[in-house]
Amino acid sequence: MSLCEPSRLARRGLLLGLAGLTGCGELPQPFRGRPGLVAQRLARPPGYRIAVPAPAAALLTDADAEVMAKSLAEALVEQEIPATDGPPLPLDWQLLVVAERNGQEVTPRYALRDADGQALGMLAGRPVPAREWGEGGESVLRRAASEAAPQLADLIARADAQRRTGDERAAGAGGPVVRLLPVRGAPGDGNRSLTARMREQLAGLGMTVQDQAEGAQFAVQGVVTMAPAGRGLQRVEIVWTVSRRDGYDLGRVLQLNEVPQGTLDGLWGDVALVVAEEASGGVRDVLGNAGAFGQPAAAATPAPGPEQARANGR
Repeated sequence: MSLCEPSRLARRGLLLGLAGLTGCGELPQPFRGRPGLVAQRLARPPGYRIAVPAPAAALLTDADAEVMAKSLAEALVEQEIPATDGPPLPLDWQLLVVAERNGQEVTPRYALRDADGQALGMLAGRPVPAREWGEGGESVLRRAASEAAPQLADLIARADAQRRTGDERAAGAGGPVVRLLPVRGAPGDGNRSLTARMREQLAGLGMTVQDQAEGAQFAVQGVVTMAPAGRGLQRVEIVWTVSRRDGYDLGRVLQLNEVPQGTLDGLWGDVALVVAEEASGGVRDVLGNAGAFGQPAAAATPAPGPEQARANGR
């Protein structure tokens, strides 16, 4: 498929990073073979199940400790992370919970360990008023679990990517720090699935992916637009905008395709995985053109401005 054949583009779709695109050439096919037409399940979940034992050092009663473990496991499952509460099996990773009191607040802390007990990462949760934490109750603990789950899912995904690729950057060390905003506009579970799969793919390409703006060097935002295409088809357009900290738009990755009407109204399944696999490569190229992989993640050095970009031939 060539950029010189616009009529075929409308029928078959394309994936491209708009920054730095010149000339004609062969491009990969988005949504390869439309696997989501038959797939209704996650194609490649994290390779390790997460066991969440009832915490013994979280300043909770035994009953509330069990509630906390169950709430965390359920919240991780909502993030499409295989998880269960209770003691680990021999190959399970573990998510351990402790709590520290500091004045009138209690801070839950989460430690991820592999099956051999090796530390994989830690996360501090949002402080909770000590009185609320001490009184316990399902609503308080479920709220704490739900608030921590997205960041824990990111931590698990990066640790899993490191194990699969053997690349330290895949666990977030040394790559650009990227804020991934939730995808907007998709029908069915598309917003959640696309965001989760994109988080995994970007982490696997050596980026540190986070939800919050603080500390991020770049941001990625995906927007899905659906429109009738005639003949019982829908036109799917997905635009991933890559920007930097000062608001400068570095580039966009565009994906187009046509699917039978209503195909994506439910579970996106493998479609979300394939979309993220292809789009993440485009995001990586945009960030690479901006020099993002040549700077330490902690430095947060601004990427090249428009003048320098033009000097580089963009």
